[in-house]
Amino acid sequence: MAENTQGTDTPTTVTVPDKPALEGLEEKYSQQWREQGTFAFDANTTREQVYSIDTPPPTASGSLHVGHMFSYTQTDVIARYQRMTGKNVFYPLGWDDNGLPTERRVQNYYGVRCDPALHYVEGYRPPEKPAKNQRDWDVVSRRNFIELCEELAVEDEKVFEHLFATLGLSVDWTRTYRTIDDHSRKVSQLAFLKDLEAGNAYMAEAPTMWDVTFRTAVAQAEIEDKEREGAYHRVSFHAPDGQKVFIETTRPELLPACVALVAHPDDERYQPLFGTTVRSPLFDVEVEVKAHPLAQPDKGSGIAMICTFGDLTDVTWWRELELPTRALIGRDGRFASETPEWISDGAPSERYTNVAGKTVFSAQQAVVEMLRESGDLEGEPKKITHPVNFYEKGDKPLEVVTSRQWYIRNGGRDAARREALINRGREMQWHPGFMRSRYENWIEGLNGDWLISRQRYFGVPIPVWYPVNNDGDPDYENPVLPSAEQLPVDPAAEPAPGYTEDQRDQPGGFTGDPDVLDTWATSSLTPQIATGWAVDDALHQVTFPMDLRPQGHDIIRTWLFSTAVRSNSLEDSVPWTNTALSGWILDPDRKKMSKSKGNVVVPNEVLEKYGSDAVRYWAASARLGADTAYDEGQMKIGRRLAIKLLNAAKFVLGQGVTEASVIGGDVSSTVDASVLTNDLDRALLQRLAEVVAAADSFMQMYMYSVALQRVETFFWTFTDDYVELVKDRAYGARGDAEQASVHAALATTLDTVLRLFAPFIPFATEEVWSWWRSGSVHNQTWPRSTQWPWPTVDSEALDTVSQALSGLRKSKSEAKVKQRTEVLSGTVTGSAAQVAQLQVGLEDLKAAGNAREITLTEGVIDDGGLLVTDVVLADPEETPAG
Repeated sequence: MAENTQGTDTPTTVTVPDKPALEGLEEKYSQQWREQGTFAFDANTTREQVYSIDTPPPTASGSLHVGHMFSYTQTDVIARYQRMTGKNVFYPLGWDDNGLPTERRVQNYYGVRCDPALHYVEGYRPPEKPAKNQRDWDVVSRRNFIELCEELAVEDEKVFEHLFATLGLSVDWTRTYRTIDDHSRKVSQLAFLKDLEAGNAYMAEAPTMWDVTFRTAVAQAEIEDKEREGAYHRVSFHAPDGQKVFIETTRPELLPACVALVAHPDDERYQPLFGTTVRSPLFDVEVEVKAHPLAQPDKGSGIAMICTFGDLTDVTWWRELELPTRALIGRDGRFASETPEWISDGAPSERYTNVAGKTVFSAQQAVVEMLRESGDLEGEPKKITHPVNFYEKGDKPLEVVTSRQWYIRNGGRDAARREALINRGREMQWHPGFMRSRYENWIEGLNGDWLISRQRYFGVPIPVWYPVNNDGDPDYENPVLPSAEQLPVDPAAEPAPGYTEDQRDQPGGFTGDPDVLDTWATSSLTPQIATGWAVDDALHQVTFPMDLRPQGHDIIRTWLFSTAVRSNSLEDSVPWTNTALSGWILDPDRKKMSKSKGNVVVPNEVLEKYGSDAVRYWAASARLGADTAYDEGQMKIGRRLAIKLLNAAKFVLGQGVTEASVIGGDVSSTVDASVLTNDLDRALLQRLAEVVAAADSFMQMYMYSVALQRVETFFWTFTDDYVELVKDRAYGARGDAEQASVHAALATTLDTVLRLFAPFIPFATEEVWSWWRSGSVHNQTWPRSTQWPWPTVDSEALDTVSQALSGLRKSKSEAKVKQRTEVLSGTVTGSAAQVAQLQVGLEDLKAAGNAREITLTEGVIDDGGLLVTDVVLADPEETPAG
């Protein structure tokens, strides 16, 4: 049970500090672990020996908050446990440093903006003090901007790494990666090319959700609804017979982009109109009235206008009803400056000039005013609050813009692929299990493939060039692709294979794809990046599919699902076998902590105030999937536990206990179970065996919080009850045999408790281990109850004797005398079983309670407890001191 994998035949000298303390342990041991390679992965291994973890790469832009400490600690507890069970733990850590968050941070930090049309400036340095007004910021080339992104990201990552090391993450710091480094870019680009070759990736010109602020396309998974004020406008279209057909819309500015009206096929009010045409107000464009089941008879007037494009429902109607395209809003969020061909000359064209070139907001004001003047607006707009699509990082509503983009097939348009991905989810073990439904619900609600191209700068370039024909137009149907050996490439900075740079954007030459991959398109490959897919086959074979993906439950639809998509298409496999979902951290008002809400707590302050073990205790006390309130009170409890562990170990080791006192230890002078001559000592170790079995079972089920609770409960019983009961024997008052028995129980318990606590409070346990054992506690074996060789006894004896001691102490308290006052006599009444249990520890009870005589009697107590009566106390003045 107590095997020391780095033990020796000679017991380690016991050295205990005079005043044990938690302060300074983080710096001491995080450095020692790194120097000694305590958590290094051994590549000389087999797949059966390995436990590999697909650790979330934190976004390396800005600062960490307590939510990171919360979720990463939970993962680390699992990693440490697996390592102690004998697994060769593959635990790398990456930094997610490509994409929009880093760009925004660089813009604000340095005060610069990017213009891809500018030429690179060698040795450029940004202003020492950024201009307050963005219009005064430096404008730099794409390459200069990327260099600044690289520079700042590296500095941020140093801060993050120090914080994670202080927290005690047992990652292998020799195996880190960045999602923008050469290795990650190569893997990401190669995966894209393989998906392209297999038909899983494709380019299409189609309606796309577009953020006008960041000028980039947005995927379905990045969209969130925000409640916004709006208004319903009741507007009349005109039938040939003069009949008015009223629609109600929140976007009257899209009237010039209208392509049809639509109502539900069962709506009797509009069935006579199906197949006929009406003319739009103001712009006098003829549009057909269509039927479609998505129309809602009970919403507004029951008939809606279809525009290209107001929202994703418009896109669905447009596609399924095969309607014309009349898109007017451009990538800048403004209406086209030229009057479109479908609006005729005269009054309709003149009216369009009132919206040409305007923003959506200004165009809406102009259209509403014209509708009032024409009499086509019935009544005044009715104010409402309704959900509007936003990019999750954006500040303005999304528009639907027609653009040429790259997609990866994800089941959104393919029932067979959708079912295959659902089945992939069922091949995984989910912790907690109910989270799987979120994964399946997301897949079933997809309305299109995954849009993976982004119109940004700092990201993995899409590795594609296009020939330019003699008219100067790109030939998108015949892309030029790099070989695997050429990766990573940047088509915006490197010429296409077979061309020279002076042929860029020239007739007969080439043009590079200007876009980068969505950051999720790279993050979805973290299993492949970390395990060396297509780069290090030996490593990949022993680490993939990975054993664990820990992550937040809020990104099941993005990171978890996208990773399943890529592993399915690239490796015909699940990416991992277990997924552990952590919850959110909530503030005192039960709101999610986030930087955008301004309610986050900075980790450094908490770590300095309470220490890492205390913070880890708080995080590990929460079960997977549960949203948890930020609670410094729980951290105080964790700190008290860690301090108590130091002090309890000091007492135990102060009795002359050594590693040779551990039953089943690995030194030549170790004792065996025969030394346990006292049944109370056996009762303690039997209780410990039960705790070990329970803790191991819960840890295997990823229920680490329950395991922690069981171990902690035992520990306080050990320190508050058992240690108080056996002090007399421990000091040798009842002879060598009794002292040897209690020393073996103390040593074995301390050894085992240190191992059980090690995944949760690694610094305090490592400190105590160093006082009397060699090596690191984190390289020891996890205790197994089946390895204990002593005869079993009733473990309840410890509780019963402790309860009797509490009764004696209560009697002294009620008599208002000191606890050292002698008990001349007393009676303890309990059931027959309890009396038998009391017999086990009667001598220890008398010694701890300073009692001369204790009479045990059988009787039935109402609450099933013990009754301590007839306590006769000596005169306090006659009680000897000590």
